[in-house]
Amino acid sequence: MALKTETMILNMGPQHPSTHGVLRLELELDGELIVNVKPHIGYLHRCFEKHAEAMSYPQVIPYTDRMDYLASMYNNFGYVIAVEKLLGIQVPERVEYIRVIMGELQRIASHLVAIGTNGLDIGAFTPFLYLFRDREKILSLFEMTCGARLLYNYMWVGGLSHDIHPDFVRLTKEFINYFRPTITELNNLLTFNKIFIERTANIGVLPLDTAINYGVTGPSLRGSGLAFDIRKEDTYSIYDRFDFEIPVGQGLVGTVGDSWDRYYVRILEMEQSLRIIEQAIDQIPDGDVKAAIPKRIKPPKGTVYTRVENPRGELGYFIISDGNLNPFRVKVRAPSFVNLEVFGELCKGHLVADVIAILGSIDIVLGEVDR
Repeated sequence: MALKTETMILNMGPQHPSTHGVLRLELELDGELIVNVKPHIGYLHRCFEKHAEAMSYPQVIPYTDRMDYLASMYNNFGYVIAVEKLLGIQVPERVEYIRVIMGELQRIASHLVAIGTNGLDIGAFTPFLYLFRDREKILSLFEMTCGARLLYNYMWVGGLSHDIHPDFVRLTKEFINYFRPTITELNNLLTFNKIFIERTANIGVLPLDTAINYGVTGPSLRGSGLAFDIRKEDTYSIYDRFDFEIPVGQGLVGTVGDSWDRYYVRILEMEQSLRIIEQAIDQIPDGDVKAAIPKRIKPPKGTVYTRVENPRGELGYFIISDGNLNPFRVKVRAPSFVNLEVFGELCKGHLVADVIAILGSIDIVLGEVDR
C-alpha cells in the first residue's frame, strides 16, 4: 500500500523575478514534485475591451498597443485588418508591404525577448545581453519610422501613420546581414548548451492532441509537431506572395513538444522572418501610405472576426458595429491567455525548478492575458 502524504501549497509570484509579470502561481507540492499548478491572473487588468466601447475606431488602436506590449505592431495589424474588413477598404500595395515588414521585424524582436528571458530564468545571463543588444537595432528602425520604441500606434485604419524613412530599406538590409550570423552564435552559446538542454529537454512535454484540445496556437503548438500557421492556413494581407517555411518541433534533443522544442521553434521562426522581410524589401512599391485613410470611420452595421499570427499565436478580433462611430463590442482572442490554460498540465510530475523553465517556454505576456 502506497504511503499517502499531505500536499503543501506554495505561492510563486506575483513578485517572483521569474513569473514573467504580475502572475501568481499556486503550486500544490508533494515534496519537490508538482501535483498541480493554478495560475491566478487579473493583477494587470485594464478593461481594454470595455474601454473600446467608449472610443472611436481610430482611438482604439493605442489601446491595442498595450495588450501584448512586446508585439505592439502586430496588435495594430490585427485590429486595423478587422476594421478595414468591416468598412470594405482596400489599402495601397505599399501599405501592405510595409505592414508585413514591420510585423516580421516585431516577430523577431518579440522572440528575442522570449528566448533571452527563457535562458535568463534558467541561469544563462550572457545570451540575454546579446539578444537585447540585437533587439535594440529593431527598435531603432521602429523609432526612425514612427518615433516610438514600444507602443507605436503605427498602423491606422486604411494606411499608416508615417511612411518609412529614406534610409529604412538600407538599414533593414544591414540588420538582416548582421543578424543572420548572430543566430548561429546564439545556437553555439545557448541552444545546444549542455546545461540548457538538460533543463529543457523532456521537460513540460505538450502532446499534440492536448495542445489542440486546449486551443494552444503559435510556437507552442508548432513545437508539438503541427505546422499550423495562420499566415499560410488562413492567409491575410499579402503573406501568400512570400516563400517561407513553418518550423515545427522535431525532438532533436528530447521528446517532441518539450520546452526545448518550443524554444527552438522560435529560433527557426526568426530565420523565416528574415526571409519574408528580404522578399518584401525587394518588392516594395511606391505609393501614398495615407491615400485610403477615411476622413470619418463609421462602419455599417455588422460583425467581423479576423485573426492574425502574432508572435505568441492566434490573435483574433471580434468586432460588432451598430453603425455608430464607436464599436458596439470588441472581443479579443488573446493567445497568451489561451496558451496559459495548459500550463498546469505541463507542470504535473515535474520539480519546482522546472516550473520556471516551462513558463518561459510558452512565452506569455501578462498585458495580453489580462487585457
